[in-house]
Order: sequence, then structure tokens, then C-alpha cells
Amino acid sequence: MPAAGEAIPLHNKGMRIGLLGGSFNPPHAAHRAISQFALKRLKLDRVWWLLSPGNPLKDTGALRDLAARADAARRVADDPRIDVSCLEAVIGTRYTVDTIMHLRRRVSGVRLVWIMGADNLAQFHRWKDWRRIAAEVPIAVIDRPPQSFRALAAPAALALARYRLPENQAASLPDQRAPAWVFLTGLKLNISSTGLRNPDGSWRINRQHS
Repeated sequence: MPAAGEAIPLHNKGMRIGLLGGSFNPPHAAHRAISQFALKRLKLDRVWWLLSPGNPLKDTGALRDLAARADAARRVADDPRIDVSCLEAVIGTRYTVDTIMHLRRRVSGVRLVWIMGADNLAQFHRWKDWRRIAAEVPIAVIDRPPQSFRALAAPAALALARYRLPENQAASLPDQRAPAWVFLTGLKLNISSTGLRNPDGSWRINRQHS
């Protein structure tokens, strides 16, 4: 297992970096499309895929080995601006708030943005210390129809409503002081990891380029 510093991808002071967390079980074309969409709309330099040892809110019974997920993620990413990291396993956490606080200490000169799908916004209020997460990093929410209405009516979205930026100001999000968030529309891709898992837990890897 690498040291915590080695699990943080290469970066330079002032970089604008998006963080996409998840189980990536398996990684698929939507992860790649979301990342490239965020790179463009938020004017990011890079996106880091942070592979979770296991989502506390999901059944981990069908979770593949972390190394296998990391190898598959690198193949699916297929973009020099996307880095794959197993930082959470290295620092011994499954909680986003711990990861964010660690990165805020270790890469303080970088402008971080947390990226999530609308389906995650809908349950964000169930995440450990979700208000702390929102207070530490700006958040970009990628619309995933038909989740839009449920996500924007969810407790977290309502609680953070006054901090929401107009979508036409999305490129300024990495420069904003948290809490700040934006809801990005226009990405039409409906693929999920659940849909790519066979009943026996094996994967049907989708590397389709958007």
C-alpha cells in the first residue's frame, strides 16, 4: 500500500481539480463522460477519481477487489486529464468528509471541486457530516434525469439553496469560497454501475466514448 502522499496524484499550486468519488464497481462510460463534462463546464485542469473501499450507504457484498477496480478505472478513463487514486484505502476511511479534510490539508494550494450526480444530491443529507463537506469545497452536481426534481427538492439542496450559482456561472465555481454549488444540465447519458453488473457480480465493462 503506498504512503498517503503517493496516493495523491501529481498536482501544482493553483490547479483546478475536480474530485469524483465512488465505488467504480465497475467503472464505465458515464464516469468518463461526467468527468469530461465537468472539465469543460467548470474549466478544470484535472479530475481525480477517488475509489472508495466501500460505500457506507450501499451493500458491499458484490464489491470487487480495489486493485481490480483501479486497473479497470484507468482503462476506462482513457484521458490524460483523469487520474485514478485509492487514497481512501490508504488513509483508512470510507467517508467523503475525511477524504476532503485530508486533501484540504495536503493540497491546500489547489482549488478543489467535489463532483456528484443528481442521484447523490438526493441522498446527500444522509452522508456523514454533509454540511461540513459543503462548507469545505464547492460542489458541482451533474443532472441525471429523471433524478432532477427529486434531487433539487431533497433536504440538502433546500438547505443549501442560497449558495447555488446560476448555471451560466459554472466556470467560476472553483474560485468560489464554500459553500457554493451549481447544478449542471445538458449531459445525456444514462449508464449505471448497477446496470453493468451481472447477477454473479462479474462486470460488463462499458468503454463507449461519448
